[in-house]
Amino acid sequence: MTGNDAAILKVLVVDDHTVVRRGITSYFDLLDDIELVDEAYDGRNALDKLAALSAYDSLPDVVLMDLLMPRMDGIAATAEIRRRYPAVAVVVMTSFGETQRVHAALEAGATGYLLKDAGPAEVAAAVRAAFRDEVFIDPAVARALTREMVAPPTGTATLTDRERTVLILVAEGKSNREIARELDISERTARTHVSNMLTKLRLQSRTQAALLAIKEGLVNPS
Repeated sequence: MTGNDAAILKVLVVDDHTVVRRGITSYFDLLDDIELVDEAYDGRNALDKLAALSAYDSLPDVVLMDLLMPRMDGIAATAEIRRRYPAVAVVVMTSFGETQRVHAALEAGATGYLLKDAGPAEVAAAVRAAFRDEVFIDPAVARALTREMVAPPTGTATLTDRERTVLILVAEGKSNREIARELDISERTARTHVSNMLTKLRLQSRTQAALLAIKEGLVNPS
């Protein structure tokens, strides 16, 4: 899809780091077949921008989405974008390569998964693949997924970064309200994270979680 006769792919870039957005913008400016239509600094801002673009029938073909952002993260934003605008593809881009994030992103409806150290050509390839409704996964992440299929993770290896943090806070004796305050999330979300963490670890209580965290060396015994 190169050359002057190729379709122009419209892209919205979502990242809370200005330097990342500027870098991607500078690269897209050099391409004939990819056009940056707007930028957003977090998930909520992305939804606002998409609503405005939709009003003028100018929705992008692809959203290039960071995962870790304030207010609304990339996974929640991806799910909402796919619900509201099913014709818009989402390619997730993050500095983390854990397969748990890949699963969450793909389950939310992303059609691509890039690491932030990907080269410009790889970013463009992922955007073009998403436009063709093809799944594009960073080779390093694909290898990790393959290894996981052979030897599925167990124990704390099954936790996302957020769930691991919640496990540590639980082990430190924090209540759901205190966890919510510490992570700047709602108490309901904190309760969900605790429940998911206990379910993944096949534990029945916060006390069991605290003992496991000590055993794994995540916290020091008090």
